[in-house]
Amino acid sequence: MQSLRAALLLSIFVLVTLILIPWQSTALRFRRPRRKSFPQRYHRFLCRLFGIRVRVIGTAVQGRGVLIVANHSSWLDILTLSAAARISFVAKSEVRTWPFFSLLARLQETVFVDRVRRSQTAEARDQIRQRLIDGDALVLFPEGTSSDGNRVLPFKSALMGAADAEIGRDPVTGRPIHVPVQPVSVSYVGVHGLPMSRDLRPFFAWYGDMELVPHLWEAFRTGPIEVIVEFHKPMTIDQLGGRKALCSVAETVVRQGQARALSGHIQVPATDASNDEATAADFTEAVA
Repeated sequence: MQSLRAALLLSIFVLVTLILIPWQSTALRFRRPRRKSFPQRYHRFLCRLFGIRVRVIGTAVQGRGVLIVANHSSWLDILTLSAAARISFVAKSEVRTWPFFSLLARLQETVFVDRVRRSQTAEARDQIRQRLIDGDALVLFPEGTSSDGNRVLPFKSALMGAADAEIGRDPVTGRPIHVPVQPVSVSYVGVHGLPMSRDLRPFFAWYGDMELVPHLWEAFRTGPIEVIVEFHKPMTIDQLGGRKALCSVAETVVRQGQARALSGHIQVPATDASNDEATAADFTEAVA
């Protein structure tokens, strides 16, 4: 039954995605406003389809440029974060070569960066900075790789230098206003309605030399899971005195948020992002 469920989910995912690709492609080509909101509706649908309950704590910065920095443990992070907010991602350049998934990344206006060659860091930082100035919400995974879901790896500060982007001037002091940086903790906490143990979490995390397609198949077979996405208080680079200080504080905030979620010590009421605007009827209405 598990394999039958996985096959059915995979078939629906592929069919729906192939139908919707031209819709988003047209929105991008003609710069239609829906190009920003449609990926969120699409990922909410996928979360419902795959049985991913996304509980959101806090409020995402939307409608302006913002650099979102989050921990990273799985391809599931893309679904859960996209279901929670209207965003695009900063991804490693290798994603460009992945069949099918590279197309999905481009349709969400992903920024591709080369994390291996240091000579490309400044160029990538400038590209991210310009997108922030243009008003985009970009998700950066400062760990530079994915973890097993039980911990947060040290953050790398290089690309966080894009947070020095100026988006205006204070009308009173004349000082520059910098783009906000919002730390976000992503925590996988439940499976089949029960707490997810430390031993089970790596089955949903995608890290090391795991192959993507077999991991997708096993995740579909395993069943419904629960994820907590916590949006923390935004900060700016000038408030903290520079890129490295900003990186250090953001890492601490994200790590503490994940630790609270994994230990079950979340006290703040959460909303269910995966249960909002996520039905097939929504897509029928949107495409009509």
